[in-house]
Amino acid sequence: MARRRSRYSHYSDYRRYSAARPLEAKEGIKAKSQRGPVGETWWSQRFITVLESFRIGARLQRGLRYARTGQVLDLTVAPGLVTAKVQGTRRTPYKIRIEVDTLKENDWTKVEAQLAAQAGYLARLLAGEMPRDVEEAFATCRLSLFPASTQQVRTSCSCPDWSNPCKHIAASYYLLAERFDEDPFLVFAWRGRPRGSLLTNLRALRAVTPAPPRTTPDAPVEIEPPPNPASFWTVGSVDFPVHLDPDLQTSTPPREAGPTTISLGGRDLSAWLEDVYAVVTTNRGEP
Repeated sequence: MARRRSRYSHYSDYRRYSAARPLEAKEGIKAKSQRGPVGETWWSQRFITVLESFRIGARLQRGLRYARTGQVLDLTVAPGLVTAKVQGTRRTPYKIRIEVDTLKENDWTKVEAQLAAQAGYLARLLAGEMPRDVEEAFATCRLSLFPASTQQVRTSCSCPDWSNPCKHIAASYYLLAERFDEDPFLVFAWRGRPRGSLLTNLRALRAVTPAPPRTTPDAPVEIEPPPNPASFWTVGSVDFPVHLDPDLQTSTPPREAGPTTISLGGRDLSAWLEDVYAVVTTNRGEP
């Protein structure tokens, strides 16, 4: 994050610019967090923590009010680049660029192999959550999910402020963190791996081809003969006692259950069962 030269010839002019209130932004993007820390999920909070570790925490706070009052008009995330427009003190919105080093293809291949090694990674991602230990998978490959240093992030703003990040860039950082809240795949997309490609590769790596069944030609295989269709419904003579409760209600269960979708001989199965109940309840209570 290189320090930029001020566009003001006098420090007093810069102070007046810094103290000026921004123009009201219509239909701007307001941060969801109106007080307290920004970010609802651990990964968005982790992103802010990483930025603060670059010793720009005080400068980040300058943009928090801009983020909460909706001064950011739009914000777009693409591989390696975030662009935004922020309404400042001038009528023309300032243009923001936040560039980050993307991971090379062979680096992503290593990371995806680590992520696919555990089913929990893919399951959490499909559920829209960032796995808690996802950074460990990157660290195993000697890589980082979030930018690891200021050299990996390059920012610019069309405003005349000399500091970097200025309040317009800082406001964009906070809105970017909340975008990560909504969609954790944007973190991967920013580092060069869109959602579709990541999930496709992880599914392919997790796919398991079943091994063909082992056969033993020397072992005899016994095959049971098929049943005789003519005797399929023949069970022979079966004699078993039936005991009924003397307090059995007159309303039969088939009638209470209603008609079924099974038809026998043109009659609904429930009608056949009612006939059976009528026969067996004639001598209720008798053994």
